Amino acid sequence: MSQPLAPQSLAGKTVLVTGSSRGIGADTVRYAAQAGANVVINFRNKAPRAEKLAAEVRELGVKALVVGADLTDPGSVSAMIDAVKEEFGSLDVLVLNASGGMETGVGEDYALRLNRDAQVNVLETALPIIPAGGRVVFVTSHQAHFIRTTPTMDAYEPVALSKRAGEDALRERIPALTEKGVDFVVVSGDMIEGTITATLLERVNPGAIAARREEAGRLYNVSEFAAEIAQAIVDPIPADNERIVGDISGFRGTE
Repeated sequence: MSQPLAPQSLAGKTVLVTGSSRGIGADTVRYAAQAGANVVINFRNKAPRAEKLAAEVRELGVKALVVGADLTDPGSVSAMIDAVKEEFGSLDVLVLNASGGMETGVGEDYALRLNRDAQVNVLETALPIIPAGGRVVFVTSHQAHFIRTTPTMDAYEPVALSKRAGEDALRERIPALTEKGVDFVVVSGDMIEGTITATLLERVNPGAIAARREEAGRLYNVSEFAAEIAQAIVDPIPADNERIVGDISGFRGTE
């Protein structure tokens, strides 16, 4: 895994990545820690995996706080942010990476509660401890970002619609964030090889990943996309507050 960020470019900063015990979130934590940041690893139900990641990054000489939280539970989110405040005093970067909605047995409104309501609540709860110069990064997919102009697979549509609703709700807060001196950027990626979402989509729609790979020319893997998220932590904010990762020629229109 190559390091996308300059050494010590995040020294003295604290970075919280939601849903970071595995996959894209975990690699984002690794990149931030390699750049010198203290990190907050959030998990819902994979404590051993989160603790293993924390032990790994502590070897780099940074601090790592592991906090379990159900992001759809406001009380759980409040406890997580309280723990961050107690440990580090403030939070410089909030990466809203956790999402879902394709799981079974979670209720038909779960996608909206997690991908819209919880994202906004995590931001609002964390904002009092994010200082001027801080940054919020929202992670999404092209299938969600462009859902208004380009249909997606039926199995993914509820997730895509809920993630776009979450993005819209967060964008509405840009003026208030700007007033406080806090940056906001959306990172949108295509299907990512090796993610749970891609696996689930392939299960219900065999051949979907190969078809999208052929159409796009290539698909990013987990570590490559995480590197783009890490880069979004430090790069200047684009005028449209979005960082598009990978091919979008198959998506009609822009948002």
